[in-house]
Amino acid sequence: MKLLRSLLFYAGYLLAITVGAFTLLPLALVLPLGGRFRVLNLYNRFIVAWFGLCCGVRYRIEGRDNIPDGAVVMLANHQSEWETLFLQTLKMPLCTVLKQELLRIPVFGWGLRLLKPIPLDRSKPSKALRQVLSEGAERLSQGLSVLLFPEGTRVPPGQRRRFNKSGVHIACRAGVPVLPIAHNAGEHWPGHGVIKHPGQIRVVIGAPIATAERSPEAVTRDVEQWIETQLARISEVPRPVEAASPGTA
Repeated sequence: MKLLRSLLFYAGYLLAITVGAFTLLPLALVLPLGGRFRVLNLYNRFIVAWFGLCCGVRYRIEGRDNIPDGAVVMLANHQSEWETLFLQTLKMPLCTVLKQELLRIPVFGWGLRLLKPIPLDRSKPSKALRQVLSEGAERLSQGLSVLLFPEGTRVPPGQRRRFNKSGVHIACRAGVPVLPIAHNAGEHWPGHGVIKHPGQIRVVIGAPIATAERSPEAVTRDVEQWIETQLARISEVPRPVEAASPGTA
């Protein structure tokens, strides 16, 4: 049954990409940035809703009131594709730090390009870090929030990876708060494989963490500890005691 429901989900997923290519993308091309976000987020909202409907997944979101009005740096753990879609709908306008290979995906990558992302070449970590700091500060000055996954890659439920400090460096330089977010999406939309699992995805949005007159190391430590505490509370898969290895920019 899970296989059939998962295949039905992917059928709708592919249909949404096709329809979006002929409707949402052409419309987004002629809109200002704010309009592009609203239009292209229709795709994200559909996929999240369709996934829940097809695969028997419910959503519980805690802490929506913690999302501030101004620009922030959003830092979340990374387990699956689900959060890359859902988090785009939380706060607009929002740019995402992502691997540059995603921009080469037909249709999907074309839409991403319209939303002013910060694409990184992970084979050149030093250059990638400089790019994150420079372009992240620029986006914040333009009123966009910035979304990063500080683990640097998808980390399966039940595993840990040390957070990198690039996102916090951006926030500290710009004097904006960090908004921590924890979720257990990988337990229901795994990072690999076709099968999806029913149940409840829980998302916890924390209170903004101030960065003024604080070191990036101290803020990163607070963010990582908060996210890990929330994951221990909401995850069905037991959490490890320590992170395995440092992340990269």
